Amino acid sequence: MTDSNTARVTLLVLYSPRLEECRRFYENLGLRLTAERHGQGPEHYAAVLGDGAVLELYPARPDRQTDALRLGLAIDGATATPPLPEGRHLLTDPDGRTVEVHAA
Repeated sequence: MTDSNTARVTLLVLYSPRLEECRRFYENLGLRLTAERHGQGPEHYAAVLGDGAVLELYPARPDRQTDALRLGLAIDGATATPPLPEGRHLLTDPDGRTVEVHAA
C-alpha cells in the first residue's frame, strides 16, 4: 500500500466541448499547452506542470459531463494574461469549472 503522504497527481485530463476556448483560458494562466495526437486518438493539448504532472485538454463527446470538477493551480501571476495580483482568485473556465488560482 502506498503512503498517502507520497502520493501525487501525475495526470489530469479535462474534456471540453469548447476546446479552443479552454486552451486560450489555460494558456492565459501561463500554461504552455502543445498540440498532441496519440495514434488514432483525437488531437488534444497537453502541458507539463511544475511538479512534472501533465494537464491535458481533450475534445468532449456530446454525452460527457464536463463541468463537474474544481481545479486549483498555483501560478506566477505576472505571467498570466492579464497579469493577476498576488493572492487567491476564483475563476471560471469556458466549460463552467471553478478554477482556484493562487497567484504569487
